[in-house]
Amino acid sequence: MTGVKVHLDDAMGTSLIMLYGLAHDARAHPTILGDTIAAAAYDKVEYDFARLGLKPELIGKAVASRARHFDGWTSEFLARHERATVLNLGAGLDSRVWRVAPGPGVTWYDVDFPEVVDVRRQIFPDRDGYRLVGASVTDPGWLEEVPADLPTLVIAQGLTMYLQPADGHALLRRITDRFARGVVVLDTHSAYAVRRQNKLVNRAFGATLHWAIEGPADLERRNPRLHCTDSVSGLAVQADLVRLPFFYDLLMRLAMLVPKARNAGLYLRFTFGD
Repeated sequence: MTGVKVHLDDAMGTSLIMLYGLAHDARAHPTILGDTIAAAAYDKVEYDFARLGLKPELIGKAVASRARHFDGWTSEFLARHERATVLNLGAGLDSRVWRVAPGPGVTWYDVDFPEVVDVRRQIFPDRDGYRLVGASVTDPGWLEEVPADLPTLVIAQGLTMYLQPADGHALLRRITDRFARGVVVLDTHSAYAVRRQNKLVNRAFGATLHWAIEGPADLERRNPRLHCTDSVSGLAVQADLVRLPFFYDLLMRLAMLVPKARNAGLYLRFTFGD
């Protein structure tokens, strides 16, 4: 059977890294997530993943450990709200909706560029309560079509750093203005991480990172409705969960001793509204 040919460039191309990592983790022993949906989707894609220049074991552990953390925050929200709306912004080729399996009272929206949504339609199954939105997350139009009467979870994993700062702040403002109450979870890159990652991401896709966020106060100052409840070092999450080959594990644990490296990427959770 002919695979689904994928031609995603710039920031859209980085969605392939997520799929690649989840699929390799699914087939690892032990596995972190065991995401069989991602593994099946990966098998449908016709793409030269070797051009990514990534070590499967390392990227699998890194991708799966981050995804597991955000899955946990998502599941906590869904456990508190049987009826809710979930906006998964910049969904890429992640399969979170199948991993966390929201109940019948939840409407879940995966939002990404039309080209990414087209690939998603071909490699992932459908499910009840699931919607795909083919649009830039910074386009105000799509959000107006989302009902605003339920508690809302906004997931922005692997998104903020690709946005222009003004666009990112405007997006968060539109969300907190439209929905009465909810939770926003996202990850960030510091200025140090943006400089460092641009060298790596540009090499593979020509994508450029733009928005450096040093901590939750950067967002709270611009949007008083946001109140940070959790700020976690992404490196610390990986260090606690993942055991890498000795050399890489040693590098990671040494980096944990350096604040600039330890806080280069943060996982943040905010509440807003009632």
